[in-house]
Amino acid sequence: MSFSVSNVVASFELAIAIAGAVLLWRLVLSPSARATRRPPALARWNATVVDFLTFLLFLLGGTFLAAAIGSLLAKSFSLRGDTLTVFTGSAAQIGMLGGVWLFWSRPERGRPAAPSGGAGIFMSGAATFLVSLPLLLVAAKLSEMAVKALGLPTERQSLIAMFANADSPLLLAIMIALAVVVAPLTEELVFRAGLFRFLRSRIPRWLALVVSALLFASLHVNWVTLEGLTSFVPLAVLAVMFSLGYEQTGKIGTAIVAHALFNLNTILLIFSGVGV
Repeated sequence: MSFSVSNVVASFELAIAIAGAVLLWRLVLSPSARATRRPPALARWNATVVDFLTFLLFLLGGTFLAAAIGSLLAKSFSLRGDTLTVFTGSAAQIGMLGGVWLFWSRPERGRPAAPSGGAGIFMSGAATFLVSLPLLLVAAKLSEMAVKALGLPTERQSLIAMFANADSPLLLAIMIALAVVVAPLTEELVFRAGLFRFLRSRIPRWLALVVSALLFASLHVNWVTLEGLTSFVPLAVLAVMFSLGYEQTGKIGTAIVAHALFNLNTILLIFSGVGV
């Protein structure tokens, strides 16, 4: 990317970060916002422990079954390198999504409320993303400083390098679709509509926010090599904000849109050379 494009993207990032800080003040932190705050719209999920364990069984079963099938297909196609990683990762994500969908295919299971209007869901999701952005930037900077001070690895997630180095248009298109469509759908249905919603009515609310956020962030770190460690705290902060957006609106579409916009923004930063 040219230097001018990098400048344009950097200016755009600064603008949306400022917009997010303004929204954070007006919608969350200002005295008027706190005085007029509406109660959360998210209803209690009256699921039993058996229901939740069944949810996990469908989730893990779909993931491992699809990953196994994907691995066999990858061997038959003689896939290698990033293509193999993307193919097997895609299979696992789609299998996870399929398992979650099968679990919630019956309304009596207490499936999350579907979006009631595209424009409203997009607006609430965009607002959630913007409000999260300044907090995310601060958390990312502090996390990087702490990791460096402790002498721990600061390598980014390998997925970032895969995006930056992709030389196949088809592979790149698949990766973008996974990041912007499949991953937000799957991860929000699992972590927000599943885990957070279940814990929220059974343990203290703050603990439900923290536990679901830490589990979400931990899955994005390679704990063997510590690759992606600097992203752990920022992603945990982001997950808390997604949960709060979902809780406030009662619509899982809010968190899905916010997640998709975050991933899309990250991809834009990678390709512009601004960095993440």
